[in-house]
This record gives sequence, structure tokens and C-alpha cells, in this order.
Amino acid sequence: QVQLVESGGGLVQAGDSLSLFCTNTDRAFSGYYMAWFRQPPGKEREFVAAVRWRGGTSFHSDSVKGRFTVSRDNAKYTMYLQMNTLKPEDTAVYHCAAASRFSINYNDPTLYDSWGQGTQVTVSS
Repeated sequence: QVQLVESGGGLVQAGDSLSLFCTNTDRAFSGYYMAWFRQPPGKEREFVAAVRWRGGTSFHSDSVKGRFTVSRDNAKYTMYLQMNTLKPEDTAVYHCAAASRFSINYNDPTLYDSWGQGTQVTVSS
């Protein structure tokens, strides 16, 4: 069981930027993907971005493409989400997740074995 810890959430105005961090505290990740999902208030959980741990290939949802950038540092066992030009509709609890097996469906939450506790991002207009 991978232990994931998120940080970096907060309250910002529309147009501002935030950086989120997710660290595997066991320092022994050997899976295929790490990803960010978010759940806006009153809505279903949705895919945000993912990164292939070994090769570093990244994927972003259409709603955040061009504004958010996901990356990882293997030596630090840490995944990052740089969020620019934030919008009120980005308001959500953001969760870090890790998948231990390969699938082409990297945006499927059922693929992921481990989840962090979540960090709140609130964007005011």
C-alpha cells in the first residue's frame, strides 16, 4: 500500500496560480502512473492529469490543458501540479492517486490503488 500526502491547496482569486504537491512517503514507488483527480462541490470526481512514472509522459484533461502542467521527480518520489490562470470552476478537493498496474485508461479512477487525503482549492471571482 502506497502512502500519499498532498499539499499546496488554498484560497485564490481568478487568474492566480497555485502549485500542488504529492509525495509517496514510503519512497518506494514501483507502479505505472500517478495522477490528479478533483471533486467539485456537489459533483462527481473527475480526471485532471496523470504522469507515467518511468518515462514521464504526461496527460491532461481538456478542461485544464494549456493552464495546468503535471510533472514528477523520481528521486524525490513527488508529483507536482502547476496550476495557472485559475478559474472559479477549478474549485474542488484535489486528490493524488497512484496505480500499480498498466492500463491505457489512465483517466479511470478504478485503475488507481492508492489515494491521498485531498487538498482544497478554492478560486473566487
